Amino acid sequence: MSESAEASQDTIVPDYLGFWARFFAFIIDSIVVLIVLAPITLVMYGQLIPGPGTTSGPLDAVIQYLIPALVIVLFWIFRQATPGKMLFGGRIVHARTLAKPSTLQMVGRYLAYFVSTLPFCLGFVWIAFDSRKQGWHDKLAGTVVIKD
Repeated sequence: MSESAEASQDTIVPDYLGFWARFFAFIIDSIVVLIVLAPITLVMYGQLIPGPGTTSGPLDAVIQYLIPALVIVLFWIFRQATPGKMLFGGRIVHARTLAKPSTLQMVGRYLAYFVSTLPFCLGFVWIAFDSRKQGWHDKLAGTVVIKD
């Protein structure tokens, strides 16, 4: 490969998935998680929306936190995207190499969502203003979301 060809490969700038596409992808992903949780909620509580006094103790934490986390992180690990991101042609990659992120990065990225919600979801709003369209969770995990 010629020297100029190598230089041009090193300067490839990916097309980052922007704020609005990621926002609507989030809405779609929330609907997917609700679809996954609906049958579980019906079996556990006998209704779709549990009312006061209809708790199952520690099982509530599994339904409300663990299952959604597993659904999202497993999509990220195996598809590098959630259904919403796939719909918009997005894919999560390592910020430096643009390769598939490690499983640890994906888990860290999910946990960093909690940081992005503080204060007032500013870490997610940051995507709109960042040159690489990274939210705080992306920055902490060392990932970016690019268009395929």
